[in-house]
Amino acid sequence: MSYVDAHHHLWDLGRRDQPWTAEPERRAIRRDFTPADLVAATAGTPVTTTVLVQVLNEAAETRDLLGYARDCDLIRGVVGWVDLADPAVEERLAELRAGPGGELLVGIRHQMQAEPDPAGWLARPEIQRGLAAVAAAGLGYDLMIRPAQFEVAERTVHRHPGLTFVLDHLGKPPIATGPIEPWAAGINALAAAPNVRCKLSGLVTLADPLRWTVAHLRPYAETALEAFGPDRVLFGSDWPVCLVAASYDTVFATARDLVAGLTEAEQRSVLGDAARATYGDGLH
Repeated sequence: MSYVDAHHHLWDLGRRDQPWTAEPERRAIRRDFTPADLVAATAGTPVTTTVLVQVLNEAAETRDLLGYARDCDLIRGVVGWVDLADPAVEERLAELRAGPGGELLVGIRHQMQAEPDPAGWLARPEIQRGLAAVAAAGLGYDLMIRPAQFEVAERTVHRHPGLTFVLDHLGKPPIATGPIEPWAAGINALAAAPNVRCKLSGLVTLADPLRWTVAHLRPYAETALEAFGPDRVLFGSDWPVCLVAASYDTVFATARDLVAGLTEAEQRSVLGDAARATYGDGLH
């Protein structure tokens, strides 16, 4: 079995700062993370393919990420960024596809929480037009949202039935504080749209990073697996962000534990096949 990590990051602080890593609780990740670091982190696991995801809402970062992917055999896809509000968004997407590593662009994401009004941003007509351009380009769109934005996200995914949406980090459930509702209702509503998938990722940092156990994560993972089905759930490490709570090996082992009750075929889907179906043949 060839496993796929459908969500991780890389950055070079000398080229482009990541100010959010300066917070005291993120001191462990306040350094560069290179393709060589990724290769070393995955070496103890059966992960053979990864998808690199943007962090900053900057086209320059996306060009860097495509360069990393072009030069690292482990990385077979990039979820990058374009300004969805740009009237020339189609041209911006074409420029990325035509540039170095552009054949590895598999999706687009925007850090909505960087917007003063994330829900309002997603509802804007120009953003909706930009999403239509992403669909026309044959790319997917990663939804980086919180439960407060579930309602506008639900309207959006129904408005674009031809666009594959991928919900990052299960929509950021409140694992550290415990209540499963209304998050679970929102997950089920999003899962009702057949063009939405979700990532089993980022959970260890949504829990208490110092005291989490698999038991804390399981109700949220099981809710998502029941709502979406194993064919629409993708494993992602969220490395190196996960390092504030767990090593890469531990995150991967935790994912296997969370899907251990599934059939062998269903486990293969969550740990690899669903990512390939979502992001394309390049992940094979």
